[in-house]
Amino acid sequence: MSVNKEIKRITTVQVQEMKHRHEKIAMLTGYDFTMAKALDEGGIDIILVGDSAANVFAGYETTLPITLDQMIYHAASVVRGTTRAMVVVDLPFGEYQGSIDQAYLSAVRVMKESGAHALKLEGGLEIIDNIKKIINAGIPVCGHLGLTPQAINKFGNFGVRAKDDNEAEKLKADALALQEAGCFAIVLEKIPAALAAEVTASLAIPTIGIGAGNQCDGQVLVVNDMLGMTKGFKPKFLRQYAQLYQEITGAVGQYVADVKSVNYPNDNEQY
Repeated sequence: MSVNKEIKRITTVQVQEMKHRHEKIAMLTGYDFTMAKALDEGGIDIILVGDSAANVFAGYETTLPITLDQMIYHAASVVRGTTRAMVVVDLPFGEYQGSIDQAYLSAVRVMKESGAHALKLEGGLEIIDNIKKIINAGIPVCGHLGLTPQAINKFGNFGVRAKDDNEAEKLKADALALQEAGCFAIVLEKIPAALAAEVTASLAIPTIGIGAGNQCDGQVLVVNDMLGMTKGFKPKFLRQYAQLYQEITGAVGQYVADVKSVNYPNDNEQY
């Protein structure tokens, strides 16, 4: 399907219209200006400034350590690199799960200081009032259900969620609650494909899957994983479209050899 490059900036309304005309939504994470420009030029619909920056940029084992200030820094960098893609930003752990007022103030800071277009929050009914407060302030929110990495210490692992009936029923109830609260989309992470298909069919708003099968309205991957930049990480749902880790180490090795052999710079590369 051709990319609609004539669109100046993707909006939440256009994302919802994509579901209704059965056009799949393509989302990737992004954390910096240079990558954002490449993703935008490549035709990506949504760039998610994920708290996964804690993993792929800072080397933490979980997403929990990243701060609101750091997320704003990454988000502002991505916004400056885009002209077409919608930029959605994760609110980090601890910035919205508590009081409604804290959630609201954190959300306002991200929108004002980064220039992003929407936020993503993990969780369902347990934070629904906080989500409503943010949406009522005019800030678009994307929900996130299934494997929610900010709750990793509760889950104990990164395994598939909602495999049993009780958890599946809660996920379905959470999805409906998020839609009723006004979320414009929901990310479904690492749940059975059949459940994701059922939830997707039940909602008027789009679902965006990661490890949730091909019946979601869109897909998202961590860009570093998709490009083969993260060595040794290959879950079942991940398709690598490049092998940049090997490309980079090979290029660095050649550069080192050229410098040490005085092959770089040559006569044409100096003033």
